[in-house]
Amino acid sequence: MENANNSITETEKQAQIATLAMRFEKNKRRHADIAWSDVLARLQDAPAKLASLAAMEGTGGEPDVVGRDPASGEFLFFDCSAETPEGRRALCYDHAAFESRKTAKPAGSAMDLAAEMGIELLNEEQYRYLQTLGEFDLKTSSWLNTPAPMRKLDGALFGDRRYDRVFVYHNSAPSYYGVRGFRGVLRV
Repeated sequence: MENANNSITETEKQAQIATLAMRFEKNKRRHADIAWSDVLARLQDAPAKLASLAAMEGTGGEPDVVGRDPASGEFLFFDCSAETPEGRRALCYDHAAFESRKTAKPAGSAMDLAAEMGIELLNEEQYRYLQTLGEFDLKTSSWLNTPAPMRKLDGALFGDRRYDRVFVYHNSAPSYYGVRGFRGVLRV
């Protein structure tokens, strides 16, 4: 996986833009009122964002534009893979949760990997919005950005879709499962 903190080559940038353009055209319902030319202009001015998108792609996230932030005007890229990205599974919630595990430690934490990639975990509202654009996490689940008061009590949120319904649950932050990963958001 390409580390988002590193630059990517011009060839990698062009390949990433081509992949994003094809996905954008294929999934117009996710961004009906957005023009690819506007997205492309922003991407060309943001090489670090392209590196983050490459990291999302490299871990199986299939990032796509799903809207715009009404306050900032930034384009929002969410992981739109059918299941939680395969290259980001079996992680506990955050660094504190990782450090609290004395045995059977996971490979890392969702929050740490997201920071390394230059993205944020989807929050509950964003996750529910994503689920209006298709059916996601039918066999997997995704950690969600958890409100601080819940996290202080050692809990964390995750979501999935089962029985044709979106569920948001809680779990102990140090827990991890082979089918739980995380979905990210990147603002461009």
